[in-house]
Amino acid sequence: MAITTAMCNSFKEELLGGVHDLDSDVIKIALIKTTPTGTYGAATSNYSNVTVNSDEAVGTNYTAAGNTLTSPVISLDGSTAILDFADTTWSSATVSADGCIIYNSTRANRAIAVIDFGGTKTSTNGDFVIQMPAANASNAIVRIA
Repeated sequence: MAITTAMCNSFKEELLGGVHDLDSDVIKIALIKTTPTGTYGAATSNYSNVTVNSDEAVGTNYTAAGNTLTSPVISLDGSTAILDFADTTWSSATVSADGCIIYNSTRANRAIAVIDFGGTKTSTNGDFVIQMPAANASNAIVRIA
């Protein structure tokens, strides 16, 4: 099926309803395996959308449910609200993925965003690193204009 980079529609609604506290809730990132059976993008509403389809990546030193994102920083760049995290690494991992899901594990695993890597990314007994983009209005991982 497919992965499309998008902020999840359910997340947008939940922000307006005050569901998420992005600088104190536990925010996680999980890898989506190559050739997923499901379709992931704006309509994805929960991390369980990935697990029910058995589409989470599997590999040596990759833990199901992914990594906790650390060092959240909420700020403004001009009139755009942005959220940034520290880069995250699965050390000495042998794993392949086509994308990932960012989700709020504190709030019943509600989806925040889905990211397509633009192709399969692989590590073989090495570090699988997700480097967060620049924390600005044009690039931040989560931004609201």
